[in-house]
Amino acid sequence: MKTAVIYFSYEGNCRLIAEQINAVVHGDVLALQLEEDKPRRGLAKYVWGGRQVVLHQRPALKPYTFESGAYDLLIIGTPVWAGSPAPALETFLEQTRISGKQVALFCCCAGGKGKVFDKLKRSLSGNTFVGEIVFMNPKNQDAKELAAHIHRWLEGFPGL
Repeated sequence: MKTAVIYFSYEGNCRLIAEQINAVVHGDVLALQLEEDKPRRGLAKYVWGGRQVVLHQRPALKPYTFESGAYDLLIIGTPVWAGSPAPALETFLEQTRISGKQVALFCCCAGGKGKVFDKLKRSLSGNTFVGEIVFMNPKNQDAKELAAHIHRWLEGFPGL
C-alpha cells in the first residue's frame, strides 16, 4: 500500500509524530511549511494562531509537490489551534483534490482536540476514514511508550 504522511507542525510535536509514523509505514512525507515562518512565542503565538482560525485565514505555504492519486493511504496530522486544524493544513486541503482515499487523522494538542476531526472529515468528504488519534504533548512523552502507542494504532490499518 502506497502511503503518504502529510502534516503541519508549528512547535515540533506533529513532526515528531509524523516521523515516528513514517518509521513504521515507510511512506512519503510532506511537511507543510508556511511561506512566512516568523517564530512567535508566549501569548503572541496564541493570539496570532487564534486570529487565523477565527477569521478563516489561509496562510500561504512554501511550494510543494504532491499528487494524491499516487497514494492509497493518507495519514494527515495537525496541531489543534482554537479547537480546529491549523490554518496551514486547511490551506493545503483547499488547494489539493483528495477523493476516494483511505485517510487516517492525527492531532497534537496541549488541551483538548476540539472539533478537529469533525472539521477535517468535512474537508475530506469523499474519502474512507480508517483511524484517528490524539496525542497530548507528545514531545513530553516517553519516546518508547509513544512509539509503541503509534505502532499499536497503525496495526489496525488495512494493508499495513
